[in-house]
Amino acid sequence: MTAVTSAHPSGSPGTVPRLRPSLKRQSPGLTVERELWTAEHTIVVGVDEVGRGAWAGPLSVGAAVVPRGRRVYKIRDSKMLTEEEREAMFERVSEWCENWAVGHATHEECDELGMSDAQRLAARRALEGLGVAADHILVDGNWDFVGGAQRIIRGDRTSLSIAAASMLAKVTRDRIMRSIADQYPGYNFEANKGYPCPTHKAQLQAMGPSAIHRRSWVFMDHLPWNGLHRFHRPEPQLELPFDV
Repeated sequence: MTAVTSAHPSGSPGTVPRLRPSLKRQSPGLTVERELWTAEHTIVVGVDEVGRGAWAGPLSVGAAVVPRGRRVYKIRDSKMLTEEEREAMFERVSEWCENWAVGHATHEECDELGMSDAQRLAARRALEGLGVAADHILVDGNWDFVGGAQRIIRGDRTSLSIAAASMLAKVTRDRIMRSIADQYPGYNFEANKGYPCPTHKAQLQAMGPSAIHRRSWVFMDHLPWNGLHRFHRPEPQLELPFDV
């Protein structure tokens, strides 16, 4: 896995399925972006993270610069879409963006740095991977893990830039986890993508962690270790609620 996954517009978008009725009225827009463009902020970047709550694999941060004059419909917060819907949208969204990148912090970096600093590292890699300098950055949530960014609560549901970054990061990370699943049989990474779920927890209790599990989580104190090195942080990382 490289530190940054990025691309520029190329290829042809695939067929995108119809939106489910429950999603039709939950479309993110460009209200914030237009205000910034009017104020002469030329390069507005939306940023969002995925994988912070996972037990295995990288923490990934997406960064996206969307165009002013063209729209792509059906973009939603990645958590609202099914895996099939996200995959169908990926090529269209990546082609539409003027610039985009996904930065990663490895499972080792998550353990060694702690989750907050790992998220900052992945964000820095994503922004460096864009190939352009941001005039203004929008981040989802109430924590500015970029530094100097504008925070937007539920930004992945209201800002098109952030929603695009969310989708690009989610699909990119999911593809990484599927691509390495065969190397770690028994953990079902192709399905759970390294996230917590009852089956994943049972697999860990039976087999212990794999080489790509984050080893500083508190709950891992009670697992069999199979000769792998247990990573202990000065401040152990707490188990987070199940997420996707």
